[in-house]
Amino acid sequence: MNKIIKTGILSLMIGATAMSCSDDFVEREFFQEVEQAPLSSTQEMQSFVRGIYASMRNTTYYGADFLAYAEVRSDEMYSTLSGGYYQNVYNYTQLSNDAYAVNTYNKIYEVIGKANIVINTDLNSISGTTVDKATATFAQGQAYGLRAIAFFDAFRLYGQKYIPNGTLGIVLPLKYDPTALQPRATIAETEAQIDADFTKALQLMNSGTAYSSTKTDLTVNALKGMMSRFYLYKGDYAKVRSLTNDLVGKYSVIDAGLHQVSFQFLMNGAAPNSIFELAVGINSSLSTGSYRQRLNPLGYANIVVSPAAYNSYATNDIRRALITVSGSGTSAVRYLSNNNGTGKYTNTVGADNIKMLRYEEILLNGVEAELNGGDATKALNYYNQIVTKRGLTAATAVDMATLKTERLKELLGEGLRQWDLRRWGDVVARPANALTDPRLNAFPIPRNETDIVGTPVVSNPGYDN
Repeated sequence: MNKIIKTGILSLMIGATAMSCSDDFVEREFFQEVEQAPLSSTQEMQSFVRGIYASMRNTTYYGADFLAYAEVRSDEMYSTLSGGYYQNVYNYTQLSNDAYAVNTYNKIYEVIGKANIVINTDLNSISGTTVDKATATFAQGQAYGLRAIAFFDAFRLYGQKYIPNGTLGIVLPLKYDPTALQPRATIAETEAQIDADFTKALQLMNSGTAYSSTKTDLTVNALKGMMSRFYLYKGDYAKVRSLTNDLVGKYSVIDAGLHQVSFQFLMNGAAPNSIFELAVGINSSLSTGSYRQRLNPLGYANIVVSPAAYNSYATNDIRRALITVSGSGTSAVRYLSNNNGTGKYTNTVGADNIKMLRYEEILLNGVEAELNGGDATKALNYYNQIVTKRGLTAATAVDMATLKTERLKELLGEGLRQWDLRRWGDVVARPANALTDPRLNAFPIPRNETDIVGTPVVSNPGYDN
């Protein structure tokens, strides 16, 4: 893990507070030759947490690519290969030096590295008052939660859970050590560490003092929501039911009149269905690197909606209007973004906050969990809270088939579909020219990780390393 930890830890970005309603902040990069000194103040703890968000919103992670991976390998969207983006991802033809595999791996472990600096800070060494220490405790809890999210993301992308006879998870560095050579954990060990990190995060955040209640900071509710996502993927429906109960009623499904604009810059952090967002804003605009640019017909027009997904919407479903159809017949292309403001990702300078978690996802998690060992009446109630706000008639029953389709329609383009299909054991369609080796469901472990002398890190099967 030597090289990746150096990349992740020693390119630390600290966010200085900015004077902007969209929580912009300036990033400052440290020299890679200098090891980070121990943190000693609440302000430093908070700055490192904001630096974690900065890494997460990068184009190679939640800013574009990580969302795209879940969509181009799914039944709801596909890649046109326009602009040269995602060709090897879409066709399962990556090699171990593939730029997407390498850059996203490095960025995720950069997040983990920054989180570890905060996690391994001795709270007794934090200067200031009792209140200061309580605030530092909360920040440390956030770091545990953000590390759990990063481990979970790396696990879904690089772990072997969805390949035949797979046994390995990911490397799990829990502290900064540039000389460490650490093997990959097993699938079970990886899931246990993510569970432990989320549990510790909740404990510390509940015992500490929150220094922000904005939706661009990981709050206790946002943490519970991200935990719900993880436990759903793990198949722990009892925990999903409990977490859903904790969040029900604290947010609301967006009204029809605000549905489209709730994704836009003017609503950043203000939508009543928003639980967690990554702040972007004008000063930190992702510009041509944004996810919007990958989707937009006047950008790269690379990721578009499949005909089957578009046709799954009833004509009176307001979500259908988020999709712009260009052309007709077999040549028609369906875009989830447009310069006229239609779609989910529309800001021309890439300044929209990144919507990490919406209340609708929590309700859909609850539907699935209640259908698997819970209360069918409660599942129906959650389901109808969404569909009645989408212009549809309330249902009298809901089952797993209905739930699967509803997740497609509600969460289209939000970076979840591939993982839904894989955890359900459903078919993930491949394009005609794609390699069919199921071992390639997992991304390659980058060669610059497996080529380190003496490393115990092994590659994923089917690749060239």
